[in-house]
Amino acid sequence: MSDFDPPVTTVRDVVSRALTEDLGVLGDLTSLAVIPESAGGGGWFVARRSGVLAGTLAASEVFTQLDPSVDLVWAFADGDRLEAGARIGRIDGPLRAVLAGERSALNLLGHCSGIATLTRSFVDAAGEHTRIRDTRKTLPGLRALEKAAVRAGGGANHRECLSDAVLIKDNHLAFASLGRAVELSRARWPGRVIEVECDSLEQVAEAKLAAPDLVLLDNMSPDLVRESIAVLGGSAPVEVSGRVELASVPDYVAAGADYIAVGALTHSAPVFDIGLDLELAGKA
Repeated sequence: MSDFDPPVTTVRDVVSRALTEDLGVLGDLTSLAVIPESAGGGGWFVARRSGVLAGTLAASEVFTQLDPSVDLVWAFADGDRLEAGARIGRIDGPLRAVLAGERSALNLLGHCSGIATLTRSFVDAAGEHTRIRDTRKTLPGLRALEKAAVRAGGGANHRECLSDAVLIKDNHLAFASLGRAVELSRARWPGRVIEVECDSLEQVAEAKLAAPDLVLLDNMSPDLVRESIAVLGGSAPVEVSGRVELASVPDYVAAGADYIAVGALTHSAPVFDIGLDLELAGKA
């Protein structure tokens, strides 16, 4: 296990549901009709473009569940940069099992590697002193895999779930002032991180008085972020969020942001193109 791996139990559950969805009741009708039960085969998972690898644990689990006799050895690890044409991993075993698991494995690899690749581009743009973090804008049921992919891309995770930390947003402030919301949260959850979302300089001034652990500046321009940080005067670390694009990351870094939260890492990452190139001995 590495720091980039999601929980094993979660991976097993995700893969089980993926295979149930893909195989249906009868299994791979085409392979059952065309491929002899005794046929074996092998090949390589190949990167079609450059990027960052993630999702190997899930891809391996696909074949473990289908047929433990399938042998899958990875030449690269999650978090590794890949060049176009790189042979990522070698698979050998019963051909029916290899073909039955091909699409599920590629779907998981492509989705996770796409997230890792996009994350790495934001991390590279941010440099060493500002951390890129994800959000809870994830596909239902896949959050653990997606957040692991963010880590593989060099990013950091925000909250895994609502139980992890307090994040006071505008909808909460409809029921209590910012200062009162921080006070209530600290009394109810001592020791938990308390973060408040601000979208104006007035709220930033309130946040400074309330003394949360972290201030989230939402949908602010780099100039307004710079002003907000001056208002806070170092009283709390600052996170920026809200439609942050890759091109604007250096501007937010220059403004002084400690963290930049990017929902697009998980909700808009393009699939990373990976293929399985089989090597077959012959055909009937």
